[in-house]
Amino acid sequence: MIDAIELARKRHTFDLWAYVVMPEHVHLLIRPTEAEYSISGILTTLKQPVSKRAILHVRREAPQFLERMTNRQPNGRTSIHFWQRGGGYDRNLWSPRHIWDTIDYIHANPPRRELCQRPKQWQWSSAAAYERGSADPLRVDTDSLPDDPRRKGSW
Repeated sequence: MIDAIELARKRHTFDLWAYVVMPEHVHLLIRPTEAEYSISGILTTLKQPVSKRAILHVRREAPQFLERMTNRQPNGRTSIHFWQRGGGYDRNLWSPRHIWDTIDYIHANPPRRELCQRPKQWQWSSAAAYERGSADPLRVDTDSLPDDPRRKGSW
């Protein structure tokens, strides 16, 4: 997933404000930097390589699991799916407070699931970037964030 996010950053113009990669889902907070952009194009760039690698891995390592990934259409067609059906929970955020509350929500996912005690401990998250300025495993674009109205002296 990290590789796919980097690929999407190269192909599309957006700032990455926050992310967390969980065992079975991902949260991203991005800000397109061009007036015209395609969220579906960004999502395709994110999802396709992950799906292809995951399905290849399952075929090699756990072929018995393929049945659970099989999607059967009423017309009889079948395909193997990695991502859950549906559009996810995409939405636009307009207020600085909502943006910062969403960043906190994203970072709180691993502790909420008891995968770690504090957000910065989860390796696959931008929480450490906010606390320590780390860019591992992905750089976040904090320079384009609005000021955090909940804190004095933010960015």
